[in-house]
Amino acid sequence: MNIQTEILKSFIEDLRQDLRETTKSLRKSNERFDKSLQESAKARQESAKARQEAARDRQESAKAQDDFRKSMKAMQKELGGISNSNGDVAESYFINSFSKSMSFAGQEYDTIDSHVKRKIKKLKLQAEYDLVMYNCSSIVVIEIKYKADKDDVADLLLKAPIFKQLFPQYANYDMYLGLAALNIGARTEKESLKQGIAVIKQVGDAMIINDAHLKVF
Repeated sequence: MNIQTEILKSFIEDLRQDLRETTKSLRKSNERFDKSLQESAKARQESAKARQEAARDRQESAKAQDDFRKSMKAMQKELGGISNSNGDVAESYFINSFSKSMSFAGQEYDTIDSHVKRKIKKLKLQAEYDLVMYNCSSIVVIEIKYKADKDDVADLLLKAPIFKQLFPQYANYDMYLGLAALNIGARTEKESLKQGIAVIKQVGDAMIINDAHLKVF
């Protein structure tokens, strides 16, 4: 075998070796590319799945919020109905009781009105009074609550002077105030009496009026 043949043989062998290395490298590259494609596809699937789960979570959250709002609205309506019902019971009891007695703090009264409303646009004044009794020299303004608290005392004190502005024919009359409630706490009763407001409540079957510190307004 001559030298040229040996050189040619060696060249071909090197070429084959390079081809094998190249093929091996290409195979590994293809494997990495395929793996990358698979991972990318998997990532896209997981991302799509995550988006679907997020969308489902948002829908469930929106539904839960909607259900909560509906429940709250129904509860508020029910509680409002109960509150209105309790208020009606209290008003009915005290209005009927005063209609029978027509008396307050040792005085007799000739007229009794309930749910007295008036508005004077020019004076920008308006108010509503649950119960008002009148005689020739005095009036009694009574606020009626199912359950009274200290805010009701303050509200009555604010509404009292407005009455004589809304009804100027009674400007020179003595005015007495009363807070009537089927449920009134000791602190509220104490504050009411301190302000010169009579406390009116139900004890058993009787209506009791505590006017120990009654004040003329």
